[in-house]
Amino acid sequence: MFPLAALMEVGSKLIDKLIPDPEAKAKAQIDLAKMAQDGELAKMANDTELYKTEQTNVSGRWDADMNSDSWLSKNIRPMSLVAIFFGYFLFALMSAFGYDAKEGYVQLLGQWGMLIMSAYFGGRTLEKIIEMKTPK
Repeated sequence: MFPLAALMEVGSKLIDKLIPDPEAKAKAQIDLAKMAQDGELAKMANDTELYKTEQTNVSGRWDADMNSDSWLSKNIRPMSLVAIFFGYFLFALMSAFGYDAKEGYVQLLGQWGMLIMSAYFGGRTLEKIIEMKTPK
């Protein structure tokens, strides 16, 4: 977990750089101090550490899947992505030919698509960013 003094220092530097108005800057400094006093700042730092740990665990599971001998475990994520794209294409064709799809199915497919795209592409991007920022 990050030390509270370091978080306060980073927060103060960000406030100084991002807020040009002296009144707004003073209010932001007071809000930052209040968050530190209430324990919100420490909670936010803890949440950040938990998120990083979770992402590391996800990366570990994906690495284990790729090192596995099972064809399915290596290909389930790409196959899921292809299935979502196929569903989008199918609904687009249905719409082009005048067939109505139930709105609930379209919304569900959209939510699944966002989830899979975020995990598949966003997760890998986050891994690369963390890898670049982590001192070796």
